[in-house]
Amino acid sequence: MPEKPTGHFALVLHTHLPFVLGHGRWPHGSDWLMEVAVECYLPLLDTITTAAASGVSPRITIDISPVLTEQLAAPAFRSEFEEYLRARIQSARDNRQEFATDRPELAHLAEVWEGVYRDRLQQFERLNGDLIGAFRTLSDQGHVTLITCAATHGYLPLLGREESIDLQLRVAVATHRRHFGRAPDGIWLPECGYRPRYEWTPPVGPQKGRVRVRRRGIEEFLADFALKFFITDVHLMRGGSPLSAYRDYFPALQSLSGPQPPSYRPDRTPYRPYLVASRGGHGSATAFVRDPDSTLQVWSRERGYPGDGWYLEFHKKHFPGGLRYWRVTESKVDLGAKQIYEPERARERVGTHAQHFVDLMHRVLSANPEGPRAVVCSPYDTELFGHWWFEGPWWLQEVFARLPQARIAPVDCMTYLETYPPDATIGLLEGSWGEGGDHRVWLNRETEWTWERIYAAEDEFWTLARQAGTHTVETARRTASQLARELLLLQASDWQFLITTWAARDYAEARVAEHYATFTRLAQLLRRLLAGGTMQPADEEFLAAREAQNFLFPDILTQVVEACRVPAA
Repeated sequence: MPEKPTGHFALVLHTHLPFVLGHGRWPHGSDWLMEVAVECYLPLLDTITTAAASGVSPRITIDISPVLTEQLAAPAFRSEFEEYLRARIQSARDNRQEFATDRPELAHLAEVWEGVYRDRLQQFERLNGDLIGAFRTLSDQGHVTLITCAATHGYLPLLGREESIDLQLRVAVATHRRHFGRAPDGIWLPECGYRPRYEWTPPVGPQKGRVRVRRRGIEEFLADFALKFFITDVHLMRGGSPLSAYRDYFPALQSLSGPQPPSYRPDRTPYRPYLVASRGGHGSATAFVRDPDSTLQVWSRERGYPGDGWYLEFHKKHFPGGLRYWRVTESKVDLGAKQIYEPERARERVGTHAQHFVDLMHRVLSANPEGPRAVVCSPYDTELFGHWWFEGPWWLQEVFARLPQARIAPVDCMTYLETYPPDATIGLLEGSWGEGGDHRVWLNRETEWTWERIYAAEDEFWTLARQAGTHTVETARRTASQLARELLLLQASDWQFLITTWAARDYAEARVAEHYATFTRLAQLLRRLLAGGTMQPADEEFLAAREAQNFLFPDILTQVVEACRVPAA
């Protein structure tokens, strides 16, 4: 008879990129998607397959955002990704020739990079270019549980209309079912953003302080779509100071200011899930809580594993080609002083850090008052593993290999809930997992203008949608569908994040302006069509071009019609 586990390890990976396919390549655009596909998504598939083959099913809970799912499933991604990999292979060959005479250690690393990209190309070809199908297969085999995210990663607590929140979730569920063959049981709330039920006023714009409406709690929307669980941050569950990891990667976040954190509730433990409900609300969902002890050990470049001196340095690249040949060395050292990367030493550190993490979890679980039902929920951006931290996929593989000896059971969130249903109901504080634990990353002086455009577009869209949803003229239906896509793309929280962090500020501002301008032109066209006007050749050309470029969510008008029926709070 197998021994009782010391406790459970619930790894949750948030897999998302904004809609960049067809919107530029380098330095900002689809190269982001190509980079993370080769550095994160393909290695993750390998990690899961290897762990399962060794007899340890990793049981990871993975969300793949709908907007990312649509991109990875697109023919344009497959052709561009193969082109990208072949270009990287050629860059490695060129570098090897460049270094051959007087830099043999770099020439060797160039050969290593060539092998990495060649292996990934062969893996991609074995999968017939179908990454989404590969994840679906692992889900069907029970090794992962696939959940969803909001359609375009809209920041739900700040969206101005109930219908907009409904549409983000309605499209998400429909897209997940279309690609993965079943409805999702859970969701990753974008930025872990949450708002309970209360009387709300727009934080910016002409209606600020003038209009107050009763808004439903986010968990009430989740209940509408049978989304049984989500992930929350520990400070939203028990107050106190929030964790901060993004600031290690985006120093601009350190300058943000905001209110002091709410008082701390030490009686609440993060090692169990809670049923979340709002006072006066109609619906609930279960929240798994991010573990503070283990999370920063993995996230933080300052205090965690990714900042180890032997790991690959993310920021220093060799041009032409953009390949990386140096190690972290020291976190504060200038890029010019970085030393050459040694893969063998990095591998050694991976094993040491994996054992440290498992030992840390064992200490947390073995002394936990929750007993064997205790769960360490460790949520991360998938892009941490392989992109920001090149050795991350190796580390995951080593962690799963060490869990049996520590009697720690890997578990997906849905299986855990079926085994241990929550027996306590709480209210969550409003906020996110961003800097400061509130909304300041997405709403600040530098991003207020984006919300003014979003709120204006929302109000106009939902007025037009009620007329267009049942319209029988095909041109009006196509225009309404594309208008909905542009609204969803305008709502993506990525734009505010990139503006605030300065990670790609110009690109993000241009994308907001672009989608808002497209929305405005299509809204004018739709009003004319609804009034009995006709589609002019220039309008048809513009609409067709936007349909081809922003092609996602083919059945969106069906979801718009349903969202129009959302009841008031």
